[in-house]
Amino acid sequence: MTESPEKTAFGDADRQFMAHAIGVSRRALGTTAENPPVGCVLVRDGAVIGTGWTAPGGRPHAEVRALEMAGGKAKGSTAYVTLEPCAHHGQTPPCAGALIEAGVARAVVAVEDPDPRVRGQGLAMLRAAGVEVGTGLLEEEARRVLAGFLSRLERGRPHVLLKLAVSADGMIAEQPGRPCAITGPAALARAHLMRAQADAILVGVGTVVADDPALNCRLPGLEARSPIRLVADSALRIPQTSRLIATAEEIPTWIFTTIAGKDRALAMQKAHPHVRIIPVKHDEAGRVSLPALLERLGREGINRLMVEGGAHLARAFVKQALVDAAAIFTAPEKHLGEGGLAALAGLPLESLSQEPFALREELPLGADILRVYDRVE
Repeated sequence: MTESPEKTAFGDADRQFMAHAIGVSRRALGTTAENPPVGCVLVRDGAVIGTGWTAPGGRPHAEVRALEMAGGKAKGSTAYVTLEPCAHHGQTPPCAGALIEAGVARAVVAVEDPDPRVRGQGLAMLRAAGVEVGTGLLEEEARRVLAGFLSRLERGRPHVLLKLAVSADGMIAEQPGRPCAITGPAALARAHLMRAQADAILVGVGTVVADDPALNCRLPGLEARSPIRLVADSALRIPQTSRLIATAEEIPTWIFTTIAGKDRALAMQKAHPHVRIIPVKHDEAGRVSLPALLERLGREGINRLMVEGGAHLARAFVKQALVDAAAIFTAPEKHLGEGGLAALAGLPLESLSQEPFALREELPLGADILRVYDRVE
């Protein structure tokens, strides 16, 4: 983002209200389809008169919802928006126009929109109408919430969060094929919140065979926020009786394979019409190509992908430099010993805690610890 004269003219109150807008935007994570999770706070005479975040499915936009709350009080107010207001006519009129029509006097924007249909035009529209515009306030924090949308727009693929629950000695199970509980209830609840904030969750077929996971969100009140469930399964080994297949009518379930079109794929699709079987390229080992999988997800409008395992899938994402952030839940008092299954299938766990990764957050959760690392290169 280019430096603007307004960028350094922010006070403590501006930072407070933008932080509020960023906090509000988090409510939209995992619900906006291909649209960005945006937050908007309208302030007049030092008081919040309207708040809004992108509605489920992507519309109405955050600005429109905040303006609806503020009503006539919006005239002369300041709008704090985490992403540049849109300037194009899509399924709804442009949000920049809505702010202008409501009489907003000032707009503070955290991040400029890289969408070619916007890309500075929303800011220009506001300025042309006499609205005072400031940009770049708390940009890093806002970009973190918008990371999925920005990744898909700029790189053609979703933002990838790798989640691991590990023992003190870096294991995820007592032995291959024998899952066990690693962390406690507080850590588990936080992991399920991460599921609710993701658009999709991915596991390898080995995890399905060994664990038969449901991959849904089981937090009270957030059950409907379960992400799309994805399985990397090159040869379609997924058991026909798995919970993922049995509940595919309730929660979207996609299987990425390299053998679509063959008899087995056709038979599975006929037997399980609610399961979506998606063909992708294979890598040199004949497995599902992860870059091809991510590219396809980008085309499908998936912004945020959570990778949950198993160890070999996690290792592949790390080795191919496809991990954008890592959430590592550690049980400091639990040791599984030499017979345990290493979290990254022999790759050092430290690969996620040193360059190009940097620690962003460390949080105690009961007896466990959550550390979140971001790729910073």
